[in-house]
Amino acid sequence: METLLDRHWHRLQAEKVIELMGSHGEKGLDQFQSDKRFQHFGENLIVGKKPRSGFERFLLQFHQPLVYILLSAGGVTAVLGEWVDAGVILAVVVVNSLIGFLQEAKAEKALSSLTSAMRVQATVVRAGETIVLDAAALVPGDIVLLRSGDKVPADVRILLGKELRIDESTLTGESVPVEKNAVAVDRDAVLAERSCMGYAGTLVSYGQGTGVVVATGNKTEIGRISGLIDSAKSLETPLTRQITKFSHILLIAILILASASFIFGVLQGEPASEMFMAAVALAVGAIPEGLPAAVTIILALGVSRMAGRKAIIRKLPAVETLGGTTVICSDKTGTLTKNQMTVQQIYSAGIVYNVSGTGYSLEGNIAGAEDDADASSKSLAACLRAGMLCNDARISGMPDSPVVEGDPTEAALLVSAAKYGLNLAEENADSPRIDELPFESDLQYMVTFHQAGGEIVAYMKGSVERVVACCEDMMVADGNTAPLDADEIMSRQDQLASRGLRVLAFAVKTLPKSDAYAQSDVQDRMTFVGLQGMIDPPREEARIAVEACQQAGISVKMITGDHAVTAQAIGSKLGLVGNNCTLGADCPVMTGWEIEELTDEELIGRVDEIPVFARVSPHQKLRLVMALQARGEVCAMTGDGVNDAPALKQADIGIAMGVNGTEAAKEAADMVLTDDNFSTIEAAVEEGRCVFSNLVKFIAWTLPTNAGEGLVILTAILFGVTLPILPVQILWINMTTALCLGMMLAFEPMEPGLMDRKPRRPDQPILGGLIIKRIAMVSLILLVAAFGLYEWEIQTGADIAKARTMAVNVFVVVEAFYLFNSRSFERSPFALGIMSNPLVPIGFVAMMILQLLYTYVPVMNALFSSAPLDVLDWAKILTCGFVAFAVIELDKKRVRGRKAQDN
Repeated sequence: METLLDRHWHRLQAEKVIELMGSHGEKGLDQFQSDKRFQHFGENLIVGKKPRSGFERFLLQFHQPLVYILLSAGGVTAVLGEWVDAGVILAVVVVNSLIGFLQEAKAEKALSSLTSAMRVQATVVRAGETIVLDAAALVPGDIVLLRSGDKVPADVRILLGKELRIDESTLTGESVPVEKNAVAVDRDAVLAERSCMGYAGTLVSYGQGTGVVVATGNKTEIGRISGLIDSAKSLETPLTRQITKFSHILLIAILILASASFIFGVLQGEPASEMFMAAVALAVGAIPEGLPAAVTIILALGVSRMAGRKAIIRKLPAVETLGGTTVICSDKTGTLTKNQMTVQQIYSAGIVYNVSGTGYSLEGNIAGAEDDADASSKSLAACLRAGMLCNDARISGMPDSPVVEGDPTEAALLVSAAKYGLNLAEENADSPRIDELPFESDLQYMVTFHQAGGEIVAYMKGSVERVVACCEDMMVADGNTAPLDADEIMSRQDQLASRGLRVLAFAVKTLPKSDAYAQSDVQDRMTFVGLQGMIDPPREEARIAVEACQQAGISVKMITGDHAVTAQAIGSKLGLVGNNCTLGADCPVMTGWEIEELTDEELIGRVDEIPVFARVSPHQKLRLVMALQARGEVCAMTGDGVNDAPALKQADIGIAMGVNGTEAAKEAADMVLTDDNFSTIEAAVEEGRCVFSNLVKFIAWTLPTNAGEGLVILTAILFGVTLPILPVQILWINMTTALCLGMMLAFEPMEPGLMDRKPRRPDQPILGGLIIKRIAMVSLILLVAAFGLYEWEIQTGADIAKARTMAVNVFVVVEAFYLFNSRSFERSPFALGIMSNPLVPIGFVAMMILQLLYTYVPVMNALFSSAPLDVLDWAKILTCGFVAFAVIELDKKRVRGRKAQDN
């Protein structure tokens, strides 16, 4: 039976499918067959790989180099007997891990949401009886009945379709429901064009039908997507990759320096125990204990700010990843567009009318209809009335919260008629429907019959070719008729279609009263009244956001399951392709067929130059994301459907739509937009860049302290003098300054011009040359100031406690002044405004208060071996701070001057 499931069912005739499935078109399977197959195939549910347990996910939070640094620091302090400090460090590790664990607790629920999507009721024919059962009990060969509003319970081959239309947008990206029938299609037809198939998880929007189950569970198309989600690798973000690399280098450097200093001291004849303590002090000084917590806190603050801007971050590093994004791959339907069909042009009586407004809102009008009402009202009104009355859709909740019941295409016709001033209730009252000829696939039109006074009026709606074939004349501007100009109508239809519009034709006919009406009554002598062209329009805010992203150096690509012409038209409106672009070599729109013909290497070579991809299947979306990543791009993927989930998971950052997005998409994503607005991504990019900028500022601010402490200890070892600062004092400096000073940089507002910069390269290190030089400069200042003042005090007869207190306060004061420098690598803090981040001066004052307590409170003197200082001592310390501040500002001025010359 497994071999049967691999067949291309859409290419086989319905009778052949039933034969191969061993079923019966009217009676279905008997009880023995269904029980036997259920034992073999199991439940009709998606079964994914077993997720990690909560405890395992929690333990994995500790598997990070920065956490190893903290644990090492905690172990060192415990060995030193400093249990309070060891406890503080351990607490930081635990809190750090808890935050990450809680943020990622739901990261692997995509498969469970797919499973829940399959749990629906199904109407099945078994042993000749119609029964309702849980869709999980379906087996291949079951005959299922489909009705409007039903969710398709498994992959089925359609056996019979009566006006059957299925909304497959979550699976294929097709923006309108797809007409279904029993006619076999070509073997190579893509998913969106398999009109004889119904797929699990899609929704029957209209009509009814019968189908035979050909695939269940993981064998369905939605099951295949589940497998793609499973196989998609959860990638590290650029931030985590760079932090990991940076931490490894730091760890190695610390171990080498500590070991070398120990060996050097022993070889110089110093006691091994003292050299061991000196090596420990060096390691503690060089370890940036506050860095892991700072990374988490800065990212968490970014998450909080993003929530206020309608974007929910599910994984902490994702907020920064957006800041480094180089390409955004966006789904079309519902993401860049409204997912609301809208009539944009009407052709009637030789006149083309432009219709303003978008979606199901009544805002907008039909340009020219008011200005030339006497001449155009009769023909135009007839076209719009035909669209309103030959219609089964309804829109409730107008005008604030429109909800469509029925086909979105028919809903668009109701809105265009309402914009002209027609009222559905009044039209139905004046011309009640008395009969109808439902839409049939082979006829390609629908007809309704209405009592209009003493007359019976037939309104026809359908494809242009079939409606025109039924007409003998056409209505002109004054309401009279003229000979039909079929060539003119078809030319207008081609013009509308070339803009990506879906075109419907309309016709009317007055008939004598009758008890019933048949196809023969409307297959000739109809009067053509017009065309209406519609499209799912792009969001205006999305167009602006796309332009903003492009200005920020971010490439935007549209990936959709819709037709190439429609995709090209939307891409043109969004500024992704030229306004006058037509499909072909000069307008790069690549289709799923073309993608399938390319090898991975060929796709990698071409993916960068193509802005729009149409008729793309789920696995092709995944290939596109992987191809972009292979080119070194940091790829963000937006989407809302089940078909988007694998690519969302594979991307460096997956962005799901929160309102209309499926649960599968949300759970596979790193970020969820609560307003389904592409423009929110622009705000997310801005916030991400700000977060990364602040993170770099913190690293550039904190590393000089660690480097300076390490240099002071190393210098003391080399010259064989007593350590100027003790390990416990180093811990005090590192933890208090990180909390009171460094954390203030997390609240730094975005610097002007940040969004004008190009995205940083994925391979670009966290710290550039300018920042490394700045770190080295401040580290040397700290070495000279702290070691110099320590030796000065010792040489002038001060006790060692006071000398060490001088050294500790030099570190703190210089770092406090350097905090103001660190708010920008090029701009002066005075240019930024001292109070533009009021937390910086608040942190400065708080740190000074702590240092006064450290220096003068007896308990602190006992705990940290500190001693009181006099006014002259503080003058020396503050002088060091002012000198450091001035040196850095002079260096900034030099950098600004050099950049001005280069420009």
